[in-house]
Amino acid sequence: MAKQEPVRINKFLAECGVASRRAAEELILAGKVKINGKTAVLGDKLVPGKARVEVAGKRVALKPRNHIYIMLNKPRGYVTTMSDEKGRKCVADLVKDVKGRIFPIGRLDMLSEGLLLFTDDGDFANRLTHPRFHIGKTYKVVVKGELSEENQKAFAEGIELDGEKTAPAEVSVSPPKDGRQTVHLKIFEGKNREIRRMCEALGVEVLRLKRERIGNLSLGLLPCGKYRYLSEKDVNKIFAGE
Repeated sequence: MAKQEPVRINKFLAECGVASRRAAEELILAGKVKINGKTAVLGDKLVPGKARVEVAGKRVALKPRNHIYIMLNKPRGYVTTMSDEKGRKCVADLVKDVKGRIFPIGRLDMLSEGLLLFTDDGDFANRLTHPRFHIGKTYKVVVKGELSEENQKAFAEGIELDGEKTAPAEVSVSPPKDGRQTVHLKIFEGKNREIRRMCEALGVEVLRLKRERIGNLSLGLLPCGKYRYLSEKDVNKIFAGE
């Protein structure tokens, strides 16, 4: 479902079951491997399913595999792990009837809630979490009092945490009401408890933190504590326009 990235030819051959990566390199050096009719060399890359690969004149291809992609509306009070030695409630409890060995992509801390993705697709997970892909994550943050213009500017320019400055965030605020204010923050990093730590650095008290969107995929009306499978359209929506 997720957009595939180019892979090295020796890795591709290993995943096809032709040979180990090292043995695949020997086949390539021996001139027995072709990509789209051209003799392959070490370091060549291809997008699986988009190129014709032959070994000793015989075409090889990956076996189709249906990956699992799930969106959960994580409630507060659950840790983002598939098991916990301390006996705390885990997000695994909320997806335990899913068939397949899935894992959560990234984390939401125990007191945070909202959109959490699960998959069994390592390439998809890497594309979502690696900074070079620049996938934004949008959070609704309810803070005590009112976020000053100075603090809004700090979020937009980056805040120093442990000697390292955070990447600029996109910030918008709603009018304060009843001694609190709703702030929407879009960040492009996945550092541990990043938003809470930024708020702590600015002396801002967080009353509620909820992830509402990853890329262009929003939580929508999914009830708290429930999950749903993502369609191919959903998966592609994550990366559209990012």
